[in-house]
Amino acid sequence: MAPRKQLTRLKAPYLKRILLEPAQVADWEKYPWNLPIFREREFQLEFTTPITIIVGENGTGKSTLLEAIGALAGYDEAGGGKGYRPVDHTAAIDKSGAALADTLRGHWLPKVTAGWFFRAESFYSVARYLDQAALASGGAPPDFLSWSHGEGFIRFFEERCRRQGIYILDEPESALSPTRQIELLKLLRRMDRSGTAQVIMATHSPLLMACPGARLFRISRFGLDPVDFQDTDHFRMMRIFCSDPDGFLTEALYEDEA
Repeated sequence: MAPRKQLTRLKAPYLKRILLEPAQVADWEKYPWNLPIFREREFQLEFTTPITIIVGENGTGKSTLLEAIGALAGYDEAGGGKGYRPVDHTAAIDKSGAALADTLRGHWLPKVTAGWFFRAESFYSVARYLDQAALASGGAPPDFLSWSHGEGFIRFFEERCRRQGIYILDEPESALSPTRQIELLKLLRRMDRSGTAQVIMATHSPLLMACPGARLFRISRFGLDPVDFQDTDHFRMMRIFCSDPDGFLTEALYEDEA
């Protein structure tokens, strides 16, 4: 098979910056524009490294922000590749990611939108979509679902993330053991060194947050700010637990009974 032609000789990151256009927001009291990151009615996020990682508590808007970035790149909000529509959104209630994208502007150099939008919660639907598309075209299905959940994830990343493009990963650690997370870290490091892949990832995993060379941002009630992985709540909690598991659990589980 002939090698796939590069889309550009320029190095990642290709998406340089996203910013909010306040004039496009119809209702600041509505989600997601009522999130703390939009409190000042100004928002911008610059991508200066091939790998950018976003962390924060549940409900802070990480997945919505990634959905919006995916929409700017032309991906379906359920995930997949360019032009894929693995899920029927006809009856969907929450379309906040796509709505947010309508109020954002992206700056690209150049606009490389090949790649993938990976969402752990829709992996099954996307994998089935890939199998059906391959069978319909007379090819062999990739069959990521015949493996364990974690093995299927890793096979998927290994196969799909080798090409030039932008890769948006929403909580890829969901089905991965610590050992498998290390495998993903190795792949991320290869992608970083290749210079041909941009990765924007949301995660709760302290292991993935420690990815060498990545730039880490934390979403909190104060907004969106750069952070060292050792200063995240995730890492601090894991460090305290590992240093004194019994004491940590006693305090965490029985503090309301004191």
